[in-house]
Amino acid sequence: MDMTAMNMTATDMTTTDMTAINVTVTDRAARRIGEILKSEPSGTMLRVSVEGGGCSGFQYKFDMERAKASDDLVIDRDGAVVLIDPVSVNYMAGSQIDFVDDLIGQSFKINNPQATASCGCGTSFSL
Repeated sequence: MDMTAMNMTATDMTTTDMTAINVTVTDRAARRIGEILKSEPSGTMLRVSVEGGGCSGFQYKFDMERAKASDDLVIDRDGAVVLIDPVSVNYMAGSQIDFVDDLIGQSFKINNPQATASCGCGTSFSL
């Protein structure tokens, strides 16, 4: 991982710098995002962000959005478009967005190597 890109401000980061942070989307997640976006108006994208809160200090938030900001990280995989704002990208560097279907249900799961702890449901974490 390019630590130089991690220390840059959002306005200093180019698309190339932001992709060096290496947030990825698995095949399963891309398929599920694509399925969800098919039922939304044309041009809708999935926004993933990090907010304060949750039982571990930070939590992931998933929203549908039709507009992207000029400084968003845009991940386009097989027609599944994911947007991540620059502040959230810093908390998610090196993460993998996955979709799981297990005994407790279906959900998006973010495998974040920066997280030092997470809750049982996997939607909140601490650094």
